[in-house]
This record gives sequence, C-alpha cells and structure tokens, in this order.
Amino acid sequence: MTTTVLAAGASTRAAAESAAKAGFDVVAIDAFGDLDQHPAVRSLVLPRDNGAPFMAQAAAEAVRGIAADAAVYLSPFENHLRAIEALTSGPSTSFRAGRELWGNPPDVLRRVRDPFLLAGTLGRRGFATPLTRVDVPPEFAAHKEWLVKPFRSGGGHGVKRWTPGASVPSGFYAQERIGGVPASIVFVAARGRAVPLGISRQLIGDAAFGASGYQYCGNVLASADDEVITERAVESLIALARDVTEQFGLVGLNGLDCIIRDEVPYAIEVNPRWCSSMELVERQYGVSMFGVHAAACADGVLPAFELARARQSRSVIGKAIVFASADLVAGDTRSWLGDETVRDIPKPGEQLTKGQPICTVFAEGPDSDACLSRLKGRARSLVNQFNTDS
Repeated sequence: MTTTVLAAGASTRAAAESAAKAGFDVVAIDAFGDLDQHPAVRSLVLPRDNGAPFMAQAAAEAVRGIAADAAVYLSPFENHLRAIEALTSGPSTSFRAGRELWGNPPDVLRRVRDPFLLAGTLGRRGFATPLTRVDVPPEFAAHKEWLVKPFRSGGGHGVKRWTPGASVPSGFYAQERIGGVPASIVFVAARGRAVPLGISRQLIGDAAFGASGYQYCGNVLASADDEVITERAVESLIALARDVTEQFGLVGLNGLDCIIRDEVPYAIEVNPRWCSSMELVERQYGVSMFGVHAAACADGVLPAFELARARQSRSVIGKAIVFASADLVAGDTRSWLGDETVRDIPKPGEQLTKGQPICTVFAEGPDSDACLSRLKGRARSLVNQFNTDS
C-alpha cells in the first residue's frame, strides 16, 4: 500500500514534488497553490486575505479531517508547536490513531529554536557563535554592531539593526552582527548521526530580486572551488551539523544557517525542517530529498552519500525568489509551465501584493558569481514579462 503524506507549510511545491517523485501519495496545504504543483499532488490552499501571513494553526485545523499516514511540516510550523500537535492528530489511512510525525517533535523544536540555548551549547563545544542576549548592555554597545531578531524567526522577517540606546522589544532578542558571507548547510539526521547533503551561499536582501534588509531570497549551491566556502569552512560546517544533531536529537532533514568570516562559520540558527536550498541539492546531486527524510524519520536509516564527491561538480546552480515591487495581477502564466528556470508559478489572474513572492527563478553557471548574474538576468526578464502581461 502506498503511504499517504500530508505536507503543510507556507510554500509546499518543492517538498511535495520531491515526495511525489519518491512514490508517496501527497496532500499539500499552503498559502499559494502554485500552478506548477506536481500533478499527482492534491493541492489545497489556505483561505486568507490577500497578502495576509500564512497561519500554521489555521492550516492544521483545515486538514484535520483528511486521512494521511504521516504529516510533514514546513516553515513556519517550527515556530508553532501546538499547530504541529494538531497536524498529527488527524485521521490515518490505517488503524493507527493519528498521523505519524515525520520531523522533529515539539520538545526538540523547543530546545533547538532557543537562540540562547543553541549559542551556549555550541559555544561550550568550541564552535563560533555570535553573542546573543536579551538586551545590549552599555559596555557591549560601543564596540559591536547588534541585530534585533524575533524569537519566532523565519526568512529574515522582522530582523533589523539595533539602534544604540533603544530597548529590545518583547518577543525579540539581541544578537551580535557578524560581518561575512551568509551560508547554510543542509543535512539528514537519525539516531544521533547526521549526513551532510549540501552547502550553499545564501542570498539576503538583494534588491535585484525585490528583497530588502535581511530578507532571505535564495541560495547558490557551493562547489568545491568556492573561494569563501573553503575546505576548512566545509569541515567546520559538517562538524556543526553533526554536533547539533547529537546535542539536540534532530531527525530527518534540517538546515543550519551561519555567517562565514575568515573561513570560520558562526552558527546563527537551526531550521529543523525542509529548507529552500534542498531543491538545489536534489537537482544537482540527484538525491531524493524527501526520500532520505522519510527513511530517516520512519526507519532511522541514513543514506550512503559523499558530499565531498558531489561537490566536485563543474557547474554551479542557484535559485532566487522574486518579490513583487508593487501590487500586481498575474497575466497568463501558463506559458511558464515546463520551463525549469521558473517555478512556484502564480495562477493566471492571481492578485499579488507588494512584497509577495511572484515566483522562483533558477540558473546555472561556471562559478557562483556567474550563477548569481544569470539569476538576476532571469529575474529581470520575468519581471518585465510579468509587468507587460499584467
């Protein structure tokens, strides 16, 4: 019998597609219901006001009556533990009561998403981390730059520079700003062990994609000859992934964000679920990302995968989310279907508010700089076309 998986998150297209290709029956609920969702996926859209944020609890309640063997959450569920509990309480297609959770349980999330506990744990074990505090004392204010971040973080939303003398508002914390290159490692974990699957540069606040500030807008998968993500940095990133897995008991697919400065990764936060860059790993290295997630969660089995060999690829691929610079109405986007350089396609006539994602673009190049340049060119072309059609 085929296993039915329920996937829930703000954007499910990539994860649901990976699951469908891995042979699972998939029901997905998200904020968009993209036109290019895999045809085998039963796609549901959470009703909401145009431009309103995706509500995890509402999504979990909306699928309460749908039968599924396993539930998988995506962003932003890691910040809403009761929504995860609701997601697993629905009916199963078997005689088992409730759905099996394929992912990190709430008790693990509560610990690994605590920025003070994460920084303290990794710092005591010799890893570099930024100073993380509930406030900024005067003796620290004069010599360091600081960021103010929400505890319920995601995609860089709500992150801003700290203004000297200002208090840190409720629901936020202060973190030392580390200058360097944003990067991330994604890995799969089970039974206290982790297998690294991919390392990438992160794209943050790039105006070429309509992003600003500290807003996440994409990744470029790093090859072995990357000038910033050197072998020394890679070794440290892999050690971080393995250590955070052991210390916090992670399971399934996870990601760890960091800033690399002078070949040293400073651990920023753990994303204990499917991450956007995982789609690049599946494209470039041929790894079934949902397949390894399911095996790790259901059976405690990890893949025999060698990242060092995979990173010898001669080309570099990347993806970037393109955001609307003004309120728009999608034209006839059906012509975009089948073009592998554009995904997460809005439906014809869909209303998009300023700041909302339009789509995701992909590009390939001989190195990171060339790949990023091609991503910007593809984004420019699509925005021009989008504005003309709408």
